[in-house]
Amino acid sequence: MKDSTSQFSIRTKHLSLFYDDARALKNINLSFHEKQVSALIGPSGCGKSTFLRCINRMNDLIQSVRIEGSVLLDDFDIYQAGVDPVKVRQHVGMVFQKPNPFPKSIYDNLAWGMKINGITGDYDELVEHNLKKAGLWEEVKNKLKSSALSLSGGQQQRLCIARAIAINPQIILMDEPTSALDPISTTIIENLIEELKQNYTIIIVTHNMQQAGRIADFTSFFLLGEVIEHGPTSQLFYNPENKKTEAYITGRFG
Repeated sequence: MKDSTSQFSIRTKHLSLFYDDARALKNINLSFHEKQVSALIGPSGCGKSTFLRCINRMNDLIQSVRIEGSVLLDDFDIYQAGVDPVKVRQHVGMVFQKPNPFPKSIYDNLAWGMKINGITGDYDELVEHNLKKAGLWEEVKNKLKSSALSLSGGQQQRLCIARAIAINPQIILMDEPTSALDPISTTIIENLIEELKQNYTIIIVTHNMQQAGRIADFTSFFLLGEVIEHGPTSQLFYNPENKKTEAYITGRFG
């Protein structure tokens, strides 16, 4: 799927999503720059997480869902006939709101995921490499056989990030990855995101305006299943073109 000459890692064209007859996403046309952080903001229930799950076909797991339009990963439509969603998810990793490590050892959280996704090599080296990339190695290197569930919430979330990058994705999706964490853990994750964008395209859903301002290169404002405005974060926050964007950013609703 990878085309190193592509300016955009992900593009959506006329993307709509329906739950039975109810339309949850309305004609979304967005492009996400390669190796940049893009934030999705907007009130609860406006379609941000639903949109995020379209990018790695997780909405396929919901029986009532119907998709119209295209999601292009380097110009390859991931919704075209015959595409295996599991293969898509090898290119598009996901980190959820609540840390969800496997009930296995810290080591096996990475090694097992790599094995089932066909990643070969020296697993000891690969585990160490990915834990270092997630900024976790020094904290866990002497207890790799301990349960991942014994880690703190912030450590568990970094382990989930390490697990996501261990299968060599192009894209990392993050659905409010710090909302359940304390301020110190949140800062660690935000610093990690800044480092990871050197190698990955990152799309993050956040309700935290300050967080979007700190870490996002681009921001999209969602409202009632539509994208109201999209652009460089500084422009959208300080000189929005749409009155609805300005009202949300300034706290007049949402």
